[in-house]
Amino acid sequence: MDKLIIKGKADLSGEISIKGSKNSVLPIMISALLSEDTLKLKNIPKLADIDNMSKLLRNYGATIKSRRDYIEINCKKIINKDADYDIVRKMRASILILGPLLSRFGKAKISLPGGCAIGTRPIDIHLNGLKKLGANFKVENGYVVGQVKNHLIGNHINLPFPSVGATENIIMAAVRAKGKTIIENAAMEPEILDLSDSLNKMGAKINITNKGTIKITGVKKLYKANHKIMSDRIVAGTFVIAAVMLNKKFEVKEVETKHNTALISALKNMGANIKLKKNSIKILPANILRGIKIQTSPYPGFPTDLQAQIMALMSLASSNSQIKENIFENRFMHVPELNRLGAKIKVKKDIAFVSGSRNFKGAQVMASDLRASVSLVLAALCAEGESVINRVYHLDRGYEKIENTLGKLGPSIKREKY
Repeated sequence: MDKLIIKGKADLSGEISIKGSKNSVLPIMISALLSEDTLKLKNIPKLADIDNMSKLLRNYGATIKSRRDYIEINCKKIINKDADYDIVRKMRASILILGPLLSRFGKAKISLPGGCAIGTRPIDIHLNGLKKLGANFKVENGYVVGQVKNHLIGNHINLPFPSVGATENIIMAAVRAKGKTIIENAAMEPEILDLSDSLNKMGAKINITNKGTIKITGVKKLYKANHKIMSDRIVAGTFVIAAVMLNKKFEVKEVETKHNTALISALKNMGANIKLKKNSIKILPANILRGIKIQTSPYPGFPTDLQAQIMALMSLASSNSQIKENIFENRFMHVPELNRLGAKIKVKKDIAFVSGSRNFKGAQVMASDLRASVSLVLAALCAEGESVINRVYHLDRGYEKIENTLGKLGPSIKREKY
């Protein structure tokens, strides 16, 4: 395994351009299973999760050509078989193959997925939504086994919670189902819109309203298409927070600023000096940062994927802060590690109470999930002395070799085996 060695009191200058969104490209790669023609995707980041998804699709017989910043996926000669457990256990998004396989073959079998250890993340919403389209499921020996009698049929589905994954799974199942499907209380994250945009380019008929309703008219076939993946709003937000923590002049480019409205609002409420341009976010040095209260919620609310990062920033504010986590019940696993670095954070049920005016000090810490690991990186950059972050394979799932992307902008970050 790898570890990162980070020197504190880091400098940061210049600019960074944000590449494609991990949370967008993974379901769009899976959507290629719905077509016998080639899907070309541009603006692809180099991430462990992308590599694992490519392995998963190749496991089913897909042909994938990878180039510098794009991939071509052809699923003409797909073999419907059990998904490789060793791949599925590493990646939560693998559950999304259920919808496309049920649509194309009428059956699917996949082991219960893995990914980050941030709660039970039940897949019941996925399965119940797919049942409404005519699928039947049983869970046996750690596998989800799905079957359709004849073919999927459109239906009216009202989700109990606007789950991003369930919305994506149902959309992909419904695009080739017979008749019309309406999904109410659907997730409205930008990644959902990106998936729908890509599918529409392939010939799907998806219409999304501003009120959380998605209308899909099933089609018989999907075709060849090209699509550019949207920029990663979570990576963009992470680098914005890093610049605010280090109190440096910095610019995050190639971003859709509207996708980070909740974050920008929270940072400005804290006193951060932020200027927005058409496709960039400029951070300027600020005076004193204030503590705030926020809660995570589905888009357009504050994203749970930026909760750990802003918690690290809150420790540096002049007054205390609170974060209420409404999406995942176990997403405070980074708290003990931030405390090892000098934070003073207490958790009561789903609320974290963050003491301000803290000074981070270098220490050995361990990453527990993707976003938790990057919060430790941010704290280490601001710390006195040297920090060591272990188990950074979590980090590689969502951030391109951060020792290179950040390292060339000022900070001293080294990767070593242990």
